[in-house]
Amino acid sequence: MKIAAAQIACVPGELKSNLHKIGQFAERAKVAGVELVVFPEMADTGYVMPIIRASAMPWKEGAVPALQEMAQRLSLAIICGVSEREDAAIYNSQVFVDAKGQIAGRYRKTHLFCAGAVDEKECFSPGDELSTVAWNGFRLGLSICYDLRFPEVYRRMAAEENANVFIVSSAWPFPRLEHLRILTLARAIENQSYLVLANRVGTDDRLTFCGGSAIIDPDGAILAAASSEGEELVIAELSHERLRSVRERMAVFAHRRSNLYRSVRIRIDRG
Repeated sequence: MKIAAAQIACVPGELKSNLHKIGQFAERAKVAGVELVVFPEMADTGYVMPIIRASAMPWKEGAVPALQEMAQRLSLAIICGVSEREDAAIYNSQVFVDAKGQIAGRYRKTHLFCAGAVDEKECFSPGDELSTVAWNGFRLGLSICYDLRFPEVYRRMAAEENANVFIVSSAWPFPRLEHLRILTLARAIENQSYLVLANRVGTDDRLTFCGGSAIIDPDGAILAAASSEGEELVIAELSHERLRSVRERMAVFAHRRSNLYRSVRIRIDRG
C-alpha cells in the first residue's frame, strides 16, 4: 500500500496559490499509485501568526471543501495541516479526507510551540484530545510538529488505541533539523510503528523550514526521505506483514509494566 509525504513551500495568506500547489502534488501522488498523501502544517495559510489570525476560516469554507473536492475527484485520501476557526478560537489543525471526499478524521494541535520568535499561544487555542483514524487495515495517529517532543502522545496512541502509523504534518525550522531526524526515528522505533513526516520548505516571515520529510518503518529504517531544501514527493509502501514481523520479533508492548509507570512511587536517594 503506497503512501506519500508532500514537502512543499507555501505563500503566506495566498489560499488559492497554496491550494493549487497542493492539487499539483496530489495529482502527482495519484499518478504514482499512492492511496494517501500527507501535507505539512498550516499548508493553507502559511506559518505567520498575524496572517493566520486574519485568514483562518471555519471548515465549511476555504481549504477544507477544496480538499474534499480534490480527494473525491482523484479518489485519493488526503491529510493536510490547515487552519480552523470556531467562534472566537483558532486551531492549528489536521484534516483527514478519505478517497470519497468525506472528512474521516480531525486533530487540533495539543502542544503549542512557544520559543524564540514564535509564540503560537498568541494565535491558537490548544486542542484537548488525541485522534486516531482507521484506514485500510491500519490505524493512523494524527499529530503536528511540536507534538514530536512529547513521547507520551505517541505511546498513548500506540498502546491504548492500537495506532501503528503516525502522521506528522510539520513546519519545522532550521537550525533544528537534527532534532527532527532523531525525534521521528525515536517515535517510530520505540512504538514499532510507521511514521510519515511531511515538513515544510521555504521561508515564511523570519522562519526558514528544514524539509527532511520522510517515511520510516517500524524498525527505524528510512524508506524514503527528502532533501532539506527542495519541494519533493516521497513515496513508500506500508506493509501489515512488516508491522507483524517487527512486533513479533521484539514484543515491546507485551513487556510494558503499566502499573509501574502509573502508580509505583519513585525512590529518591539523597547522598
